[in-house]
Amino acid sequence: MADIALQGITKKFGPNTALRGVDIDIKDGEFFVLLGQTGAGKTTMLRVIAGLEKPDAGRVMIEGQDATAWNAAQRDVALVLQQYSLYPRLTVRGNLEFPLKSRTHNFTPTEIRERVERAAETLQITQLLDRKVEKLSGGEMQRVSIGRAIVRQPRVFLMDEPLSALDANLRDVLRVELKKLHNELGATFVFVTHDQVEAMSMGDKIGVLNKGKLVQVGTPDEIYNRPLNTFVARAVGTPPMNLLNGTLEGDKAQMDGGGYALPVTRPHGTNGQNLRFGIRPEDVVIAADAPAKGRVFDVENHGVMKILTIHAGDAHIHATVSAQTQVGIDDPIAFGWKPEKVLYFDPQTGRNLALV
Repeated sequence: MADIALQGITKKFGPNTALRGVDIDIKDGEFFVLLGQTGAGKTTMLRVIAGLEKPDAGRVMIEGQDATAWNAAQRDVALVLQQYSLYPRLTVRGNLEFPLKSRTHNFTPTEIRERVERAAETLQITQLLDRKVEKLSGGEMQRVSIGRAIVRQPRVFLMDEPLSALDANLRDVLRVELKKLHNELGATFVFVTHDQVEAMSMGDKIGVLNKGKLVQVGTPDEIYNRPLNTFVARAVGTPPMNLLNGTLEGDKAQMDGGGYALPVTRPHGTNGQNLRFGIRPEDVVIAADAPAKGRVFDVENHGVMKILTIHAGDAHIHATVSAQTQVGIDDPIAFGWKPEKVLYFDPQTGRNLALV
């Protein structure tokens, strides 16, 4: 088990800067998720932690020691990739035994057997131990890949989009299993994903990356309800947060191009200031006496709920409503919002004014 800290990490590849002065602290036993889109720097950060990439500036600290110059073996980390990295001609048992038979280890045959059987039991693949890997399903192969990491009993598990190649149902199953595994092992997990559902459902902490910069670190609740800026606000949530341009006028938000005003409480900003008002779709209120008027542009039925897209003025606003709500495309609709849920962003910098 291990604490990990990155201090001022910068990594360049030719003219491209993949990481820009990243500072991060990951606590011992934490399930830490790095969330970002393709090219954000997630995999590079994971490889820097693993010792597979050397930073151009900054330090990697493991358990309070400067590990920047340590190789991957000295750092005692295990890497689980999207590609399964298995030996197809070996059995599951052979794949699990393989990392324990390297020259750097001196395990006895009994120790190897016990570690393999314990990992197989944890991942519920005992019945597969004598099956060739090439005969396994995608989900079974990913379990074996994780098992190869578990048998080593590393200080840190590093996981690079391990679920992204699986179908949706299997991803749901393995999300639960990985979180259960983390709780059982008590190890430090660093999990890379572009999938906000994985980040929100699995992480004790989430670090949001954008173009090599760590934008915000927080619990899922903090990231969702107190985003540092508009980028983070729209990085999580389905549909994402509505961002509406307008002007603060006393206890009202006067919307640009819409001809309507909505009430606000505890506003951040000054009277007459141009702002971007943020509201989650679940905090948009549909009611006959609501102050704003629009038309239904689209309706998505998700079984337990519907997602409405409302065209009001020059804006499209998402709202989540009960599945029983009777509404159709192009219907007139009245809407408002929960004033206490409104966030206030600077339209130039994108910063959340409540957190400045």
